[in-house]
Amino acid sequence: MGIGDGVKDEESAAELPSKSRFRYNSPLVQVALIGLVCFCCPGMFNAVNGMGGGGQVDTTVSNNANTALYTTFAVFGVLGGGIYNILGPHLTLAAGCSTYVLYVGSFLYYNHYQHQGFAIAAGGVLGIGAGLLWAGEGAIMTAYPPTNRKGTYISLFWSIFNMGGVIGGLIPFILNYNRNEASSVNDATYIGFMCFMTAGTLLSFAILPPNRVVRDDGTRCSDVKYSSVATEATEVLKLFANWKMLLIVPAAWASNFFYTYQFNNVNALLFNLRTRGLNNVFYWGAQMLGSVGIGYILDFSFQSRRMRGFVGIGVVALLGSAIWGGGLANQLPYSHDHLPKKLDFKDSAFAGPFVLFFSYGLLDAMFQSMVYWVIGALADDSQTLSRYSGFYKGVQSAGAAVAWQVDTHKVPLLSQLIVNWSLTTVSYPLLVLLVMLAVKDENKTQDETVKEATVPSSNKQVTTTAIST
Repeated sequence: MGIGDGVKDEESAAELPSKSRFRYNSPLVQVALIGLVCFCCPGMFNAVNGMGGGGQVDTTVSNNANTALYTTFAVFGVLGGGIYNILGPHLTLAAGCSTYVLYVGSFLYYNHYQHQGFAIAAGGVLGIGAGLLWAGEGAIMTAYPPTNRKGTYISLFWSIFNMGGVIGGLIPFILNYNRNEASSVNDATYIGFMCFMTAGTLLSFAILPPNRVVRDDGTRCSDVKYSSVATEATEVLKLFANWKMLLIVPAAWASNFFYTYQFNNVNALLFNLRTRGLNNVFYWGAQMLGSVGIGYILDFSFQSRRMRGFVGIGVVALLGSAIWGGGLANQLPYSHDHLPKKLDFKDSAFAGPFVLFFSYGLLDAMFQSMVYWVIGALADDSQTLSRYSGFYKGVQSAGAAVAWQVDTHKVPLLSQLIVNWSLTTVSYPLLVLLVMLAVKDENKTQDETVKEATVPSSNKQVTTTAIST
């Protein structure tokens, strides 16, 4: 953007009404829309997975399908940022969303024919689609908001997205309420999920590219010129030698690793079918509370952005240690060889394990929102953040692929818990180091400072407005 464009932006900022944040091309509306897309697709997928075993009595088919899913996700999560920079949001998001419908359809097929090949293949395809969707989502969620409100917008997205898990949890609870002794959910449950996912695919076309999104101060997110395959391939390879990304690796690996343990070995082993659906409602509802709480800390607790990052990481570390400690106490009485009697939500012993599962959801949202905030603080432009987000999702998915096979091979439950607790604990000091070295207190990037220094003082006010953040 040139200086003339900056003057136009300054004028448009003065003309924007107080309700301008509710414009279709505002960051608020666009982040809300990507939240709704994820509500319909990965939100509903989370509800399916959260039941344990994808709603089936035998978790083997779900474990194998998820292994295929996260294996391809690990590859396309890393590549997804580059693909997003080439194709733009519409093609990237729509292609990604459509694969969710296929995945749930494979479990509908399995209900009738008991052939897991289709589910495994659909999982592999979904991994490709999820890599595309989450790379696009990461770029939108971290690049569109104003610099000093990224935590708030991340919590907004996380709340809308996880409402999908809440509604998705109600579907199996209601449709299987009178089947508390049933082993697998009925066809209507899977069909309901597929309808939501189809709606999400269509809604993805409502997302605007970054250069058409205008913040309340009149600045645009970035003037994107879509990249080339060669450029993106080079930039993606550079990520593996980027010290900032290497410090995020343990947090990324841990952030989906614990799902397998929580869904299959807490929710599925401790509770009957209908109660698993009810637990999902509160697990994903807890995510909404957790994201709002950590979002407030990361945006409003202190004037210094770095101090907010330190405090946010500290809060998550303390809460995480307490919750995993409670998980340890819950895990000690049972194992693969001594399975517990399945609880119903009407049983007196339901409260303790339920509070633990609720707390796991709270911690998940706080942990991932914290990591996204750190990523968003490392850069401001959509292209860089799409690559960073893609790298994060790729490593995250590699960890998840390993976790599903760990469970398939019946690794002792206590060992699974200890590994999960250790992975999250190791990540906290590395994130503190990353904030210390790479996150600046001021909102200006180095590029902005350099450009301002080259412009005469009489023009500095105009130039600052001209440069997109």
